[in-house]
Amino acid sequence: MIAVTFALPAESQGFLRSLGNKSRADRNGIQIVRGRIDDRAVEVLHTGVGEKVCRKRIGKFLEGQQFDCLISAGFAGALTDDLRVGDLLLAKNFSTVDLGQRWSSLSTSPIHLADMLSVTALIDSGEERMKLARASGAGAVDMETEFIARACAKLGVPLLSLRVISDTPHHLFPAPANVLFDIERQQTHMLKLATYLLAHPHRIPRLAQFARRIGRARKILASALLEIVRVL
Repeated sequence: MIAVTFALPAESQGFLRSLGNKSRADRNGIQIVRGRIDDRAVEVLHTGVGEKVCRKRIGKFLEGQQFDCLISAGFAGALTDDLRVGDLLLAKNFSTVDLGQRWSSLSTSPIHLADMLSVTALIDSGEERMKLARASGAGAVDMETEFIARACAKLGVPLLSLRVISDTPHHLFPAPANVLFDIERQQTHMLKLATYLLAHPHRIPRLAQFARRIGRARKILASALLEIVRVL
């Protein structure tokens, strides 16, 4: 059985549409989605954003289960403009699965190999991203994979960390990070976002462009995940 994790449903939509025999279930107090890709059984977990909720959910998800592999998937923010929106990134510092020569037959989009960092907050400053890149040598950031990797290592679950770039120093968020997403609520505070956009109407086109970029990135990730599950 293959496990696939995403932080939020907004990241998993494309992949979930590809699952056959799809069903939802409650296990250890968390919601999971079950399905099949060809002859492979797949379970999907939404970990939530950030360390606190991710560690809680991934622990319950893995408890008492045996997975052939776990794929940590979703969006990531590039630290430099060497990566572009829609590029695929394999986090080599977190991944323990070696696909060898099978990489060449995977996604039609190139897969970049680089280290990734898990950070405590969304970074909406291009300058801050560049500084972090120089200090760490990492290519991108997310907010969950480090804690997923720890849980997998503890239980001996092979891990593959595959992310699609959703934003870069050149293509940043269309609004401040604390406006776009409330980590405590684990959702966007729509009234707060609407109030911000009323005060900054010139940001509305940027929000629409961001939504289109996210949609394309989600499709690229879903396609790559399907190919990877089929060769694992």
